Amino acid sequence: MADMTIYVKEAVNEQPILTLETVLVQMEGIERALVDIEDGEVKIEYNENQVSQEKIKKRIQQHGMHIQD
Repeated sequence: MADMTIYVKEAVNEQPILTLETVLVQMEGIERALVDIEDGEVKIEYNENQVSQEKIKKRIQQHGMHIQD
């Protein structure tokens, strides 16, 4: 298992957070996704043999969300 932390601009309101969590946990290889409503921090636990960080980021962006640097 691997962990990654990203910040998603829209992940500070309830509806985008629910959407984000649903999108992530439905992906093959993602075990857990936790969102901090305070600052949009998203902690993701995933199986690096099944999914890459790039693929995870791309999926988030496909749903109209923006990853902060």
